[in-house]
Amino acid sequence: MYFHKLNELILLALVDPKTAIVVSDTSIKNQVATFIAHIHIHDIPIVKTVHYAVNVTFIKAKLFVIRCGLNQTTQLTNIEHIIVVTDSIHTAKKIFNSSIHLYQVQTLSISKELREFFIRNHHNSIEFWDYLSQDK
Repeated sequence: MYFHKLNELILLALVDPKTAIVVSDTSIKNQVATFIAHIHIHDIPIVKTVHYAVNVTFIKAKLFVIRCGLNQTTQLTNIEHIIVVTDSIHTAKKIFNSSIHLYQVQTLSISKELREFFIRNHHNSIEFWDYLSQDK
């Protein structure tokens, strides 16, 4: 059921040229984090970004890859709807947490980019979809 809904969402988004899909993935092995962000618009892969970092926490890595994807997507002027697909929805929720926490610098930066995206057009929207990384 879950994958059916995700597949349906992706198929609907791929026919709309004003919707961007940001798929983020992060893995950490031997204290080296690999961050990958894929951005698709319509049915065309626009950007694939790969970053590496040493000695970062898992949450910091997840926030970084979401930030990279959103940063690149919000710069596209014709995009009105962003769908972020991540295997760490609990980390993505930190973006909207206004209380004091360890990752506030990263979340404030993401919030600033999203604020500019929403100011550009009051109809703009974003949604986050969770997927289980072991089910890729």
